[in-house]
Amino acid sequence: MKTPLLDLQPIHKIIREELRQAVLRVLDSNQFIGGPEIDNFEREIASYCGVKHAVGVSSGTDALLISLMALNVGPGAEVIVPAYTFFSTAGSVRRVGAEPIFCDIDPVTFNIDVKKLENLVSPKTRAIIPVHLFGQCARMGEIMAIAKRHGLYVIEDAAQAIGAKYKGNMAGVIGTTGCLSFFPSKNLGGIGDGGLVMTNDDTIYDLLVSLRQHGATQRYFHNRIGGNFRLDAIQAAALRIKLKRLDEWSNMRRQNAIYYKQSLKDLESNGFIKLPVESQGNFHVYNQFVIRAGNRDALQSYLSDNGVGTAIYYPLPLHLQECFKEAGLTRGALPESEIAADETLAIPIFPGLTQEQMNLVVTLCHRFYEK
Repeated sequence: MKTPLLDLQPIHKIIREELRQAVLRVLDSNQFIGGPEIDNFEREIASYCGVKHAVGVSSGTDALLISLMALNVGPGAEVIVPAYTFFSTAGSVRRVGAEPIFCDIDPVTFNIDVKKLENLVSPKTRAIIPVHLFGQCARMGEIMAIAKRHGLYVIEDAAQAIGAKYKGNMAGVIGTTGCLSFFPSKNLGGIGDGGLVMTNDDTIYDLLVSLRQHGATQRYFHNRIGGNFRLDAIQAAALRIKLKRLDEWSNMRRQNAIYYKQSLKDLESNGFIKLPVESQGNFHVYNQFVIRAGNRDALQSYLSDNGVGTAIYYPLPLHLQECFKEAGLTRGALPESEIAADETLAIPIFPGLTQEQMNLVVTLCHRFYEK
């Protein structure tokens, strides 16, 4: 028996016919860009998240990029980002000509450390991009308070966190904009790539709609420079089917997390691993179940040799990436991000994971540390 890190077959098997009909509906309509599938999906996901506006775009990365463009963040500006996250958070900042300023993380949640955040604000700072990493929201109350004191925008990177909540509010609806990814591995994943930007601001919404189609307000008339950032209709049709089951799948992830926490707590008590923590006021949706593991690389090899898929998110923090060396940060500058990169390991958590598969993961972890 094998336990992959991610297997989409269990959820796709249940909705296979619905997905097929949705794709055929788009094919028969001959309306592949824009149209009712996009309009309906944007309306449905806005309702689900409790936000006024939703703008479908081509990827989670482009959601970040178009948000920065809409907020006129560009050359000469600084944007504070966590050092421990997926590359696009900081890469999008650099792509608009601004400078990412790297903040260390909270060692418990892996999210941006709000205690260190305010000290990084400078006269050049225009925005903060908190990432809701692995499916748990950052401390948005404190982040929004800091932003308000300094007149900053907040762009929520909720790529891994659709359905997560912070004090009753959905991830992505608290800041100036919120960005989602529909990469297939996400909790709400497409059958290709896609993303979305959410906002409650009417003016920003109008800018986003214009920017995703080359800055046009009507065809061939361009008020600004935008890009080709459109979500295609087939992705919207598939995502509409999956959105109906998102809460069910999130609850399955949460149940799997409960099992792991109960079954691995003795390894944590003995100091071999540290299990993820759901912070007070948060509703965690476990896009990944990430542990800290002693002798991490050897554990990963042992699990792999015995049929269990794992992944390291992320092996090198952003401030140590070659493309950001101009920031002048060397090893030791942001210690919690660096320790997390050395210790963390994601184990399977996907909906449809069987009890036997989870038992295998737990048994192998115990066998490894017994040695």
